Amino acid sequence: MAETLEEPPTLLSTIGEEIIRIIAPVSACMLLVVLLVSILSSPSSSSSDSPLPTIVFSDDSATTTSSLWDKLKDAILSSIAFVATVTILTFLLVLLFYFRCTGFLKYYMAFSSFIVLAFLGGEVTLFLIDKFSFPIDSVTFFILLLNFSVVGVIAIFMSRMAIIITQSYLVFIGVLVAYWFTMLPEWTTWALLISMALYDLAAVLLPGGPLRLLVELAISRNEEIPALVYEARPVDHHTVSSRGLWRSSALNSNGDSIRETLPESRVVVAEDTGNSSEVTAPLISSVMSEHRGEDNSMDGIGLGASGAIKLGLGDFIFYSVLVGRAALYDFMTVYACYLAIIAGLGITLLLLAFYRRALPALPVSILLGVLFYVLTRLLLESFVVQCSTNLLMF
Repeated sequence: MAETLEEPPTLLSTIGEEIIRIIAPVSACMLLVVLLVSILSSPSSSSSDSPLPTIVFSDDSATTTSSLWDKLKDAILSSIAFVATVTILTFLLVLLFYFRCTGFLKYYMAFSSFIVLAFLGGEVTLFLIDKFSFPIDSVTFFILLLNFSVVGVIAIFMSRMAIIITQSYLVFIGVLVAYWFTMLPEWTTWALLISMALYDLAAVLLPGGPLRLLVELAISRNEEIPALVYEARPVDHHTVSSRGLWRSSALNSNGDSIRETLPESRVVVAEDTGNSSEVTAPLISSVMSEHRGEDNSMDGIGLGASGAIKLGLGDFIFYSVLVGRAALYDFMTVYACYLAIIAGLGITLLLLAFYRRALPALPVSILLGVLFYVLTRLLLESFVVQCSTNLLMF
C-alpha cells in the first residue's frame, strides 16, 4: 500500500494562518477600545477634563487662543518626554536583567498588572456603572474588583489556568491602557504615536537599541524575559522537550544552528523537538528552516505544529489608541484606520518573508493608520458629504 507524504507548508499556505491568529486579538482589543470611547465620550468632548497628569501634556489648556505652532511644540515636547522615559526605563530593565534580578522584574510586572486591572479597570467600571445606572453597593464592587484583579495576575504570571483566560486578561489590560491614552490631547496623541513608531524602529534595529540588547542578553543566557506578551495559542508540551523563548533557530546546509535576534516586544518562539528544530517567527523574524527528519520538512515562514505566536501588548495598545482617537471623530475614520493597521500587519509579514531579519511591528501600521486618518478627514469625508447632499448616496 502506497503511503502519501504530506507536502511541506509554503509561504502562501501559512501566511493566512499567521495573519488570522494575529488579527483576532488585535481586532478584539481595538473594538473594545472603540466601544468604550463611544460609550463614555462624545465627539465634542474636550481633553481638558482628562484625569491624566498634565505636567507635560498641557496643550489643551488654551486651545482656543494658542497658535498652531504652540500646540505643535507642546505635542512634540510631550512625545519626546514620553519616549525618553520609556528609553530610560528600558535600559534600566536591561541593567536589572544583566545582574539577574529576574525575580524582582517578575514581581514588578505582576504589581503593574494588578494596578492596571484594579485602579484603571475599577475607574472605567465606575464610569460604566454611572452611565447605565447599574445598582451595586460599594462593598460588593470592591470584593468583585479585588477578585478579578488577583485572578488576572495569577492567570498571567502563574500559567495555571486555561490559555483563553490568560489571553482575555492580556487583551483586557491592553484595552484599559489604550483607553486612558485616548484621553490625551489630540495633537499630543498623534505626536506620541509617531514618536513611538520611530522609537520602536530604532530600539529594535540599531546595534545599541535597548530592545535589541535585552533580547541578545536573553538569547546568550537562554532565559525568558519577564514581559506582558500575548500568546496566540498554547504550546503542545507533549511533543516539546525543551522551550527556548526569545530566540529562533534554523539549520543551515552544514547542520549548524543559526540564531537570530528577536525584539522583546514582538513575537517569539522556537521549539526544540526530539529530532529537529521547529521554527515559528511570525511578525518578527522569518527563518528558512530545513527539517532533515523523515517525512518532516518545512519551507518558508509560518506556524509549526506546536509553535506559538507571541505579540507584545505595546502593539495592541498603540494600535487601539489610534482607532480610539479616530472614534472621537466618526466611525468612517475608524474603519479606515482599522483597515490601514491590518494592512500594515500584512505588509510587515511580507517584508519579513523577503528580508528575513528582525523587524519591528509598529512603524508600518502606525504610518498607514495616521496617513489614512488624515486622508479620510481631508478628502473622503468631504466626498461622502457632497454625495449625500446631492442624493448620490445615502
